[in-house]
Amino acid sequence: MSVHITVEKTQASRIEQLDKNRLDFGRTFTDHMFQMHYADGAWQQAKILPFGPIQITPALNVLHYGQAVFEGMKAFYVDDKTINIFRPEAHHARFNRSCRRMCIPETSYELFIEALEHLLHIDAAWMPEKKGTALYLRPFIFANEDYLAARVSSTYAYYIIMSPVGAYYAEGFNPVSLTTSPEFVRAVPGGTGEAKTAGNYAASFLPAQQAHAKGYTQVLWLDAREHSYIEEVGTMNIHFVIDGTLITPSLSGSVLSGITRDSVLKLAEHWGLDVQERRITIGEIMEAAQSGLLTEAFGSGTAAVISPVGTIAHEHEEVKIGNGEIGPLAKRFFDAITGIQYGELEDSFGWTHTVHL
Repeated sequence: MSVHITVEKTQASRIEQLDKNRLDFGRTFTDHMFQMHYADGAWQQAKILPFGPIQITPALNVLHYGQAVFEGMKAFYVDDKTINIFRPEAHHARFNRSCRRMCIPETSYELFIEALEHLLHIDAAWMPEKKGTALYLRPFIFANEDYLAARVSSTYAYYIIMSPVGAYYAEGFNPVSLTTSPEFVRAVPGGTGEAKTAGNYAASFLPAQQAHAKGYTQVLWLDAREHSYIEEVGTMNIHFVIDGTLITPSLSGSVLSGITRDSVLKLAEHWGLDVQERRITIGEIMEAAQSGLLTEAFGSGTAAVISPVGTIAHEHEEVKIGNGEIGPLAKRFFDAITGIQYGELEDSFGWTHTVHL
């Protein structure tokens, strides 16, 4: 099914300002954006417009009540005529799950993928070509009714913006350091932890700042009830290799269902690895590290893909993992996932959506 999208191209491209050799994550944006509004019970005309400011009023619903969701995706350069979008179906399904949780109208996959394809065709010149770079895709929807009442909005704005990006963490593909938070939790079962909604991230900023002040990269979140079970990292899911077994914390109702997390688990099963998706305590991890059974830990997420973990701190203990270098399994997952993303390896899972320029 074809979706009609009107297009208004910019008269003054900013492409000359782009230095593809120096790409900060999420600071530079392409020439165009997708826009659509919801009103009178239906999504209205879809448009592609020049990227730029949007006009709002101080009474905008989302500014007061936080009714907003987003996705984070990537598109990858294959050659001058080919771009790969990684797992758009899975991202769209999660987008709609987040919308349902936040009482936001859902959108069709046909609209979602056609909007992305249109944007990529128009702004293809912004695609960075080096391995390790990508075009970051950010679809988001927010309540935009001008009404100061704590209730579901009747109108919404849907945008997609794109940003050429390099590595997410300053460490690049070198091991990051994590610490638990002694007093804060990220989410609770029955809350909004499973949704990719703006407030989840705002609530994590203070403990993340505290972690940075202590010299750590991110917070390793523990469950809200017992403050014992590992859930996820601030911007990633987490995986451990203990005595040759890949262990991933199960989705508890307060953990974001990561697309890269799912890719890691599917690859591990495909390779015939010993895989466990279960609850695991911070105590088990610290003990396994001290005994030498914990040989690797790594995060998985769209932004960083695979991020090795070299240090974990909990209460007054700190353990080192591995020898300060990238573990073999983390590297194997990184090579496999990025190989599929850049079209260098066969995509036997059907994960990439190819856009022909």
